[in-house]
Amino acid sequence: MKHLLIYFFLLSISYSQTKTVHVFVSLCDNKYQGIVKVPEQLGNGQIPASNLYWGALYGLKTHFKKSKDWKLVSTLKSDNPIILERLLFKHVSEDVYLLADAYNGKNIRECMEHFLMAVNGQREQKVVYQNKSLIFGGKSNLASFIGHNGLMDTSVDVKYVSKTTNKVETIILACKSKDYFIEDIKNAGGKPLVWTTNYMAPEAYVLKAALDGWINKESTSQLVERAAQAYNTYQKCGINGARRLFTGGF
Repeated sequence: MKHLLIYFFLLSISYSQTKTVHVFVSLCDNKYQGIVKVPEQLGNGQIPASNLYWGALYGLKTHFKKSKDWKLVSTLKSDNPIILERLLFKHVSEDVYLLADAYNGKNIRECMEHFLMAVNGQREQKVVYQNKSLIFGGKSNLASFIGHNGLMDTSVDVKYVSKTTNKVETIILACKSKDYFIEDIKNAGGKPLVWTTNYMAPEAYVLKAALDGWINKESTSQLVERAAQAYNTYQKCGINGARRLFTGGF
């Protein structure tokens, strides 16, 4: 009996070390979002496969599938019709899982609301993979929003609840995300790790770079630096400009 209790204790420790990341991607949409128009195949928010933020070269699906650090382990069926594709990735060497949801571009408001509710500890979502229960949504360790800053065009309607558990950490890759999301993140009780001060291209290499540091338990300032370095590498904007673009904390 004693050995059995020790076994379950060690098992619970193992499961508690599992980390989950939930990424909410609002697909780029020329028709339904207030964006500078992009080529049609990149800006159709109803077709994930070619979308700028999902299936294109630096979209989340493509970039993470090509990464040597992440493996696509499952394509999941969503019971929510506004989520057009749902993917489960696992880090190749760490016990970290990433759930990525591609939201129909015309439903950007719902995407932002679901993200903020997750930051607030709401909308827990369970995914079973290889007999292991993974909890995302409001039980994620980290929640991220990627896409157009829809708060520039509309408002959200989220009823925040008091949180007594650990704060959900956040990465928000959208134009001027700190200015527009700050009050909602405060009300949700989130902990901002990386967000932006100006206009930017919310492509997946920034998220990948920041997550590399997060998995290594680096400081917020180190994550911000990783984001800036990655952005400069791909955008060739100059490292000083990239460093001014990203910030962390309140």
